[in-house]
Amino acid sequence: MSWDGRAFGSSVGVVGGEVFVQLGAGGLPGEAIIRTVGVVAGLAVLATIVRYARSDAEPPPPPSPAAVRWYGVCVLAMVAAIPLGSAVLRAADRAELVPIWVVTVVGAHFAPFARLFGQPVFARLSGALVAVGLLGGALTLAGLADGPGWTLVAAGAVLLWFAHLPRR
Repeated sequence: MSWDGRAFGSSVGVVGGEVFVQLGAGGLPGEAIIRTVGVVAGLAVLATIVRYARSDAEPPPPPSPAAVRWYGVCVLAMVAAIPLGSAVLRAADRAELVPIWVVTVVGAHFAPFARLFGQPVFARLSGALVAVGLLGGALTLAGLADGPGWTLVAAGAVLLWFAHLPRR
């Protein structure tokens, strides 16, 4: 079995998805059910990752050094954008939009990965997370008090869905 970045990336997606679901569920109607479904879904996805890692699936070629550098740039941009945008939202007295900002930035940071790693799934993941963030923002601005929580839960579900293997 050789190292396959897809299994690693999917594992990161499970962790991120679980964090979003568990943070978002707090205070929502059906909180215990949402949390339980999130954990069960995460464990099911982890099982598919383990099965994949143990299989004879042919891993994609390793990324080029340039792709790895650009990956680092994208991650650093996300890490910088989250607290900066959050500070701006708090200063504007719109702290309720911070979770939505986080979802949207996390989604946007995936966009270049499709080309960098030759994995079109990242374009779909990016689009889905940005759409969840924009819809959650619109609903929150329209007065949905639970908008940020539901946005996090939906984003977590998207990450868990996209974390399953194999993918193209």
